[in-house]
Amino acid sequence: PDRGRDILSSGVGQTRKSNARIIAATNRDLHRLVPAMKFREDLYYRLCSIQIQIPPLRERLDDIPLLVDHFLDISARSLKKKKPTPPIELIPLLSSYFFPGNIRELKAMVFDAVAKHRSGVLSLKSFKEYIKNKSEYVDSTISFNNTGAPGMPDISGRFPTLKEIDTFLVSEALKRSNGNQGIAASMLGITRQALNSRLKRTKKEQ
Repeated sequence: PDRGRDILSSGVGQTRKSNARIIAATNRDLHRLVPAMKFREDLYYRLCSIQIQIPPLRERLDDIPLLVDHFLDISARSLKKKKPTPPIELIPLLSSYFFPGNIRELKAMVFDAVAKHRSGVLSLKSFKEYIKNKSEYVDSTISFNNTGAPGMPDISGRFPTLKEIDTFLVSEALKRSNGNQGIAASMLGITRQALNSRLKRTKKEQ
């Protein structure tokens, strides 16, 4: 145990001075774990003298360009490759993703892409395939009522039509991709031509 800056080593019986600093990080809610007896209360208060709350990556999308550049650099050096040039579509694509695995997930995505990279501009293929295979990049539930998502018509009390759902999903994909039709089409699992046809049809019906 520690007594201020004094450390009493187990089995020794004498104290020593220390100027050590401990930095701890967690993605768990310790405020809930302590009363639930899943984290030691005394340890919690020893560690929490200075607290820094870091929001998840999905709440600070402006950091993605800097992080991507950093991970491209370290992955290229680690794999002994020339640092690839990211395509301009990469940041909007990543910004549309939910990142349940936070920064570690982004790092893994970049490392995977660089490992498969041959030359020239970095390919979007691995990023698109990864995001497409992860259901989290689209909200797991969509509320079809008068408190639902922006742009969704008020259909409280009745079952939504396919046309209403189609219109909402297209609008949401374009919003998340910052208007990039190629990325929006990838998110929807259709071709860019199919998305363009839907947009033209919707415009005629308005």
